[in-house]
Amino acid sequence: MAKHTGSGDLFQTVDQVTEEAINIGYRWEQKLHRWRQARAEQRGDLPTMLAFDGYGSTRHVRVLGRVLLKTRQLIAATDDSTEFIRGWRSFTSIPLAFAHVNVWLGDHEFHLMADKGGVIDADLQVSMEPGVYTVYMQTDGSEVTEARVTIVSENQSVGVVSDVDDTVMVTALPRPMLAAWNSFVLNEHARTPTPGMAVLMERLRNHHPKAPFLYLSTGAWNVAPTLCRFLSRNAYPAGTLLLTDWGPTTDRWFRSGAQHKVQNLRRLAKNFPHVRWILIGDDGQHDPQIYSGFAQRHPESVAAIVIRNLSPTEAVLAAGARATEDRTVSIPEGTLWIEGNDGASISSQLHEAGLL
Repeated sequence: MAKHTGSGDLFQTVDQVTEEAINIGYRWEQKLHRWRQARAEQRGDLPTMLAFDGYGSTRHVRVLGRVLLKTRQLIAATDDSTEFIRGWRSFTSIPLAFAHVNVWLGDHEFHLMADKGGVIDADLQVSMEPGVYTVYMQTDGSEVTEARVTIVSENQSVGVVSDVDDTVMVTALPRPMLAAWNSFVLNEHARTPTPGMAVLMERLRNHHPKAPFLYLSTGAWNVAPTLCRFLSRNAYPAGTLLLTDWGPTTDRWFRSGAQHKVQNLRRLAKNFPHVRWILIGDDGQHDPQIYSGFAQRHPESVAAIVIRNLSPTEAVLAAGARATEDRTVSIPEGTLWIEGNDGASISSQLHEAGLL
């Protein structure tokens, strides 16, 4: 007798097949990474420690870094003094999974372990006075590298969180070919700053000199050095990069960029209950929904939501067919919502609101 399967069983079977495929993809990606790391170690690639700017309160500090394996030629080619650096070089370095990292901050020493992508992202329970400090990092066989850590005063009431793609940098993501060109071919000299946004950010820095600045992006950690150079070259205020990792997880083909942003905003609300954030993004992707959702959950943590409106051409490039979708959002009463196409129009509205 033939066995008949109902629609519910069919959907369950499809879900199981999809989950199994994702798990296979995740295991394959991990196996490939282990093979690449073993090959790099066999040919004598050198451990390289990258330290990124961090931030903290008077009770804890978030330190960020990444451990890579690089050939001697790649180390020379990607030295900070090199003028022209192609984006693809950022993706040829191999993360050193689970590397042991020594961290020195003030009189404190910590021993941490990188994750499977070579990333160090740790909250250190340490008491420090407000100010700017130097954090030093080193892994076995690498030189000591350093970065800045900004400790935010408990009297500080305003902070700035900004998206990167199509907010401070014109990228037209996620148009596949252009995204690949921007990421893998172009160097930071060829990337285009968003009109007026650097001036806006610098005015915010001058008006709130002690405010923490964070650049929250769905970009991969691979592009962190290039992005740092871009921000510096285009006179954006120095700040902490909060990036993510690409590739499959145990339950998804690709990591969720929206979830990455939501989690980091939630972390900020928890660690800085006294700070109200100016949230800056664009309407090409999900920033309005992410920021409005955060405002609904944590209205006391939002000073303003600032959305850069993409031009019709930019909107099509950034969102494709989704550009015509209804993207209305709901925000709590009293939340300041500002929109504009460039930094100048946004700046005047922030000035009128007393935030600039």
